[in-house]
Amino acid sequence: MVIACTVWGLSPLYYAQVAHVPPFTVLCYRALWSLAVFAGLLILQRRFTAVVTLLRSGRNVVSVLIAAVMISVNWFLYIYAIGSQQGVEASLGYFIFPLIAVLLGRVIFRERLDVLQSFAIALACVAVAVLTFGLGAAPWIAIALAVTFGVYGLLKKRLDAGPVVSVTAEVLLITPFAVAWLIMERGGTGYSLSTHALLAFSGPLTAVPLILMSFALKHVQLSTIGMVQYLNPSLQFFCAVMIFSEPFTPWHAMSFPVIWSALLIYSFAVWRQERASRKAVSSIATSGTS
Repeated sequence: MVIACTVWGLSPLYYAQVAHVPPFTVLCYRALWSLAVFAGLLILQRRFTAVVTLLRSGRNVVSVLIAAVMISVNWFLYIYAIGSQQGVEASLGYFIFPLIAVLLGRVIFRERLDVLQSFAIALACVAVAVLTFGLGAAPWIAIALAVTFGVYGLLKKRLDAGPVVSVTAEVLLITPFAVAWLIMERGGTGYSLSTHALLAFSGPLTAVPLILMSFALKHVQLSTIGMVQYLNPSLQFFCAVMIFSEPFTPWHAMSFPVIWSALLIYSFAVWRQERASRKAVSSIATSGTS
């Protein structure tokens, strides 16, 4: 889990190296090379038929297609943000993503929120409002990153498929559009061999953290994952401010601590719920044994 979040968090260092390539072209190459890695892995494991089975269901195809659109928009916005020196805003998006996901769950699935979770969401809204007022414009990239990833997560939650299988299906649906764009761009023939090598690296850069994350989800408590995942935007924030020297205004200095406070409150609420759930399961098991 730590390795996965570290790779994601330091990914701005990679995308800065391909900033001379148009963001949509980087997205297309990322989709193609990700498909190559994921499909190759599933073929080696003799599990590629699971992708075919997933896409045979009409309901699943619609969900996978919408998920593919959401993750494509998310990837594009992130690539664009790094290339245009807006890494601070990108990190803000992934900081507020868990709170947006909870809010979406409340609105779409009518999931209940406790007092602490509601307070955490309210704090996040205050922070975004402060930043909007101070900068004179809403942090649209951050909001769009959080919302698209939140919707993507909700769709994945409803799919009866593992993360590698579902992502393979998603990039498979994206592939025809990616190929068409690259043909229109004459296949990127104007790029050097080193640039193509960097673009090819986007495949394993996408695949390895996801595989590590899927393994962690099976072996680590939810509250632990909730805390560790903040390593990702924290490292993104570090790269933007300390390495790329992006501006960090007084308005950022006011809003980011509020976001961090909201995340601490939210994480405490998740930990408390998980602890109560474990106690309930333990109590039922004990009474059943008796």
